[in-house]
Amino acid sequence: MAIIAEKLLNFPIPEVRQRLTKRDTILYALSVGLAADPMDVAQLRFVDHHKALAAMPSMAVVLGHPGFWAANPETGIDAVRVVHGEQSIVWHKPLPVEGEIIGRTRVTGLVDKGPGKGALMYTEKQVTDAATGDLLAVTASTTFMRGDGGFGGESGPVKPVYAVPEAAPDVTIDLPTRPEQALYYRLNGDDNPLHSDPEVAAKAGFPRPILHGLCTLGVVCHALLKGLCGYETGAMRQMDLRFSSPVFPGETIRTEIWLESGAFRARVVERDVVVVNNGKLTLK
Repeated sequence: MAIIAEKLLNFPIPEVRQRLTKRDTILYALSVGLAADPMDVAQLRFVDHHKALAAMPSMAVVLGHPGFWAANPETGIDAVRVVHGEQSIVWHKPLPVEGEIIGRTRVTGLVDKGPGKGALMYTEKQVTDAATGDLLAVTASTTFMRGDGGFGGESGPVKPVYAVPEAAPDVTIDLPTRPEQALYYRLNGDDNPLHSDPEVAAKAGFPRPILHGLCTLGVVCHALLKGLCGYETGAMRQMDLRFSSPVFPGETIRTEIWLESGAFRARVVERDVVVVNNGKLTLK
């Protein structure tokens, strides 16, 4: 079935109540590559429950996650051909390491690029503390629906992007990914088979399963936390980026950072391909 714009804009994405545990917080950090260097003691506070545990700021993207709801046939979305295009996170309070979290997700906009050209879907998730009602973070995503253009929707507006400086970056940080990392990351709640099943990946046009875009985001957030914030998790205010190419698990992600503007991008070292572009980090 094809997309019906009004139906998708009002699609009832279930509210998620999540009992967050320290184990979940540690699993997330490990799933985005923290503690790959066992001698880097600064990373232990994210993975060692015997220490004063801290939550990775990028964990906001998996808290209260509604799952792969786009696969519901009632949405009209060709779920095999969706690709994560853009992501932003705005932090309002430091993320807790345990407690009850509520995630409320809604579709905020659709852009029809035309027949054979795909479509864009904008969604927003508010993450709140169930005990206090405090807003912890707001995440916003752009999903490129490659098989769904031409449904008769509006052709704009399209979200603007940040320009990356032409000068050489001030800081570069290389962080490895593991061959099985997508299988760890999907334990956070994103079980899209594109990241685990070679047959599904082939149908989507990829030679093998790809890393979740949000896992790539977590690796880049780690680089920014290390390079700009000295691992001070409360320093981040807002992070925006665009996914420009997929990462294959096992590749090395090099994050390039411009200190004055907070601009960043990331590339895969082995293929010299830019995988994250138009990034900007705003500090508090």
